[in-house]
Amino acid sequence: MVVEIMAFGITKDIVGKTLINFELPDGSSVKELKEKLEANYPRMQELKSLLIAVNEEYGDETHILSERDEIALIPPVSGG
Repeated sequence: MVVEIMAFGITKDIVGKTLINFELPDGSSVKELKEKLEANYPRMQELKSLLIAVNEEYGDETHILSERDEIALIPPVSGG
């Protein structure tokens, strides 16, 4: 399956664009997506925290993805 992923903040800088299409085996979980992203974009491993939102909610690592899901990479934020 091919999922569309929105990248924000530093994740956008790492992948080089705001929207990426990513191929995954059917039945892949949020955890498997994160592992594949880190394998394809090693700089993502340097992020202290990276949340993945699925359909506007933070995705549990065991959540099974589908092609229709709205997926977003939520990088760590700082400020004060």
